[in-house]
Amino acid sequence: MKRILDIDTWNRKEHYHFFSGFDEPFSGLTTEVDVTRAQRFCKDKGIKFSLYYLHKSMLASNAVEAFRYRIEGEQVVIYDKIHGTMTVLRSDKTFGFTHFEFHVDFEAFAVAAEQSIQMTKQSSGLCFNEKNQRADSIHYTTSPWFGFSSLSHARDYKFKDSTPKIAFGKYKMVNGHLMMPVSIHVHHGLMDAYHISLFLDNFQQNLNQF
Repeated sequence: MKRILDIDTWNRKEHYHFFSGFDEPFSGLTTEVDVTRAQRFCKDKGIKFSLYYLHKSMLASNAVEAFRYRIEGEQVVIYDKIHGTMTVLRSDKTFGFTHFEFHVDFEAFAVAAEQSIQMTKQSSGLCFNEKNQRADSIHYTTSPWFGFSSLSHARDYKFKDSTPKIAFGKYKMVNGHLMMPVSIHVHHGLMDAYHISLFLDNFQQNLNQF
């Protein structure tokens, strides 16, 4: 479900029109989150850590309204709930795009996610389909082989994209804490660094709560 945002009464009306006219309206940053407690919890409980932090990220994305904004035609819409699309690596080292249905409950999310992962691993190609091209999703990717301090995405400027893009990297020990790099790119007409900070605060809180 979605509803239309009234642009004329929106306090970001001028910001929206200004940045929406750019060839590249996306703005991004890279930071780190502390995954010490979350990783330890997953290890103790036998939980797949990559699914755990993905779920915590999706909880945060759904909690911050700006992350549920999408530009559709001449309108800005607000989705009631957003899901995830993520790259999944196969044994032949190709990847496919995979839809992850959002569930507030982690166990329900994990069961559905594992089914989606297995379907992608047994397929070939990019796996473009209606589910992983849905507007009510976040575009996720992960690079577990290395950390990073910056990241860019391949973009087709002919396609009017407004979907946030979040990437996770390899975590490392820093002063006794496991720190994981996170890159976030968003449409600057829909949100600013302030909204990204809300997401990051929520994400970190989620990682520390069990």
